[in-house]
Amino acid sequence: MTNKNILKGVFLVGLGATSYGMLATFVKMAYDDTGMSGNHFTPAEVITAQFVLGIAAILLINAFQKKKNGAAVKKASATNVKHLMLAGTSTGLTSIFYYLAVRYIPVSIGIVLLMQTVWMGVLLEMILEKKLPSKIKIFAVIIVLIGTVLATNLIDAQSFPDWRGLVLGLLAAASFTTTMFTANRIATDISSAQRSLYMLLGGAVLVLIFALATQHTPFNFDIFFKWGILLALFGTVIPPMLMNAGFPLTGIGLGSIVSSLELPVSVTMAYFLLHEEVLMVQWAGILMIIGAIVVMNVKFKRTGD
Repeated sequence: MTNKNILKGVFLVGLGATSYGMLATFVKMAYDDTGMSGNHFTPAEVITAQFVLGIAAILLINAFQKKKNGAAVKKASATNVKHLMLAGTSTGLTSIFYYLAVRYIPVSIGIVLLMQTVWMGVLLEMILEKKLPSKIKIFAVIIVLIGTVLATNLIDAQSFPDWRGLVLGLLAAASFTTTMFTANRIATDISSAQRSLYMLLGGAVLVLIFALATQHTPFNFDIFFKWGILLALFGTVIPPMLMNAGFPLTGIGLGSIVSSLELPVSVTMAYFLLHEEVLMVQWAGILMIIGAIVVMNVKFKRTGD
């Protein structure tokens, strides 16, 4: 792997992580907005618009690739489609849980909870591989947990976050952990655009069920024009496409370090656009989490652990 390719991979993963880091702020802004009906947009409307327009965009990308490359594009088998759609249900759950979470807690806390994928991934890896994690992984998990306590300001009992947001944020992290593990192991021999499409379709099934179960007012279609395109681009199109292209160039270790940009970007966006208060103790916790990710993955690269 040349330095030029690695640099390209860092740029792609970094841009993808930055895009995804902006998403929660846009979601929160969409909640505060209203359509022509005068009613605030609901989680069902926000998530539905993102998935519908995201699927439409990925369909166009697939059509373009097929026209450009013709027979060179390997078509997904029926088994590939089934496995990807099943894996994609976790994508739908992540969006549902995360978007519900930020209704109850600040974005700056929601993104910290989503980053619990670090220790959840270590735990899942331990269960699947049936072996204890290395000392550096255990150390990193401890640092992440301490950093989380600081970053969410749990030490201040007077400003304790809404428990509903905390639970939903952790459920989002658990779903996202599942997505990361399955996405890198299923149908890796077909194009990233096809994989993204079928995973989105799988997620859309759960999103549809969620929308039907929770939408008690007439659906406000203004969401598609006011926020849908933005949410689809930064939630379902740009991040997965860029990360799928960048991770093979950077490798998992370096890619994981670069993708941690999502955390400071999300908090910074919330600070400037939503005017959320972010205390110094929270910034300290955020830096601890990023530091743990860096240390853990640098060790992976050096020792092959």
